[in-house]
Amino acid sequence: MTLIKSISGIRGTIGGAVSHNLTPIDAVTFAAAYGTWIKEQRNKENYRVVVGRDARISGEMIQGLVMHTLVGMGIHVIDLGLSTTPTVEIAVPMEHADGGIIITASHNPKQWNALKLLNAKGEFLNAAEGQYILEVAESNKMNFAEVDHLGKITVNDAYMDLHIDAVLKLDLVNVEAIKNAKFKVVFDGVNSTGGIIIPLLLDRLGVHTIKLFCEPNGEFPHNPEPLKEHLTDLSRAVVDHRAHLGIVVDPDVDRLAFMDEKGDMFGEEYTLVACADYVLSKTSGNTVSNLSSTRALKDVTEKHKGSYQASAVGEVNVVELMKQTNAVIGGEGNGGIIYPELHYGRDALVGIALFLSLLAEKNLSVSALKKTYPQYFMSKNKIELTEGLDVDGILKAMAEKYQNEEVLTIDGVKINFENSWVHLRKSNTEPIIRIYTEAPSQTQADSLAIQIIHTIKTIANI
Repeated sequence: MTLIKSISGIRGTIGGAVSHNLTPIDAVTFAAAYGTWIKEQRNKENYRVVVGRDARISGEMIQGLVMHTLVGMGIHVIDLGLSTTPTVEIAVPMEHADGGIIITASHNPKQWNALKLLNAKGEFLNAAEGQYILEVAESNKMNFAEVDHLGKITVNDAYMDLHIDAVLKLDLVNVEAIKNAKFKVVFDGVNSTGGIIIPLLLDRLGVHTIKLFCEPNGEFPHNPEPLKEHLTDLSRAVVDHRAHLGIVVDPDVDRLAFMDEKGDMFGEEYTLVACADYVLSKTSGNTVSNLSSTRALKDVTEKHKGSYQASAVGEVNVVELMKQTNAVIGGEGNGGIIYPELHYGRDALVGIALFLSLLAEKNLSVSALKKTYPQYFMSKNKIELTEGLDVDGILKAMAEKYQNEEVLTIDGVKINFENSWVHLRKSNTEPIIRIYTEAPSQTQADSLAIQIIHTIKTIANI
């Protein structure tokens, strides 16, 4: 299961057999299916798609295949080259383009790559659109342009600067306060495109930055998912340099985590909590996160007299519910901040700018700031799937076993206990069942996770 085709795109490991791994054939087929969908949206003379990539070793190859496939369909391509997911999302409407493709496997290790697909708003496709593209790819009914109607590729390397400009122009980004705070920050760019754009942003904010792993060569120095166990170098550097905080992003810069001045994690879940606290203190309104995110966001939202709602996991689901509820900020507990004043997409740049504004205005250390929020502890686990396992049957059995508790089944199974919860769901991007638990202490969260994993294994006989 190293090639995963889903409504959110295609993701797989490089090399190997067609339809089993992410090969050039698969990249071309899926890009052509997307191009077919683009041309069916509107009947017009010229079609335009923005394409950018993170710094993965395979990125240049996959991007070349994707761009030249679109050219072969008569679609013009705006080539951003090395970029970030939120930068491409911003570029699509700025370019008045018909869509966008980001070549990135997000937090997956270096052997993975993927195509993330955007609509004309620079937002991820919905389920029906994604399903249609899968069907087109399966049917192989794609028509290519004749020689006089091929597309063209235009290189544009201005969008990182334009992205930073847009962040700094936001009313709630207090550039003056951040500059006056004279922050010293250690930043881990995991040798991807965050290593380019985040130091530029921090420089514009007057932040003294010590850079770790900011060479965009795709050689990830550690597992690129921004979790505590992967960030020992960052923790050590924060303490050694006596920095105010540490910052880390994932390879495509849509996830964000902070470290306090002691080298301890602020908590990836609390990235959104802190940014929402700041926004809600200035702008009354509602918030949204997904079912796997901390209860602390609900607590903070209600403190500011707002309303909180939870969506199914997946950025497109969060965005849809944010629009329905007029949420002023939202996102996911994995460090993804969605601030509609900028755009409807997870964006580490706006998260950094809002967090530093909050920190500067409150004049608190990062560890002291954390203590101002309700304290919950989460355990994130997973069970590797083997072929032939009846995952849906397992989830149904779990819902039935805990039917006397509050059970939600809009996305996998979420079981709400009095002081804790567990969320079980199949991943769209990896062959695993994710198991998230949250409780008032780490011991309780870990214990609940162990109990649930044992129950699942008993039911599945594994």
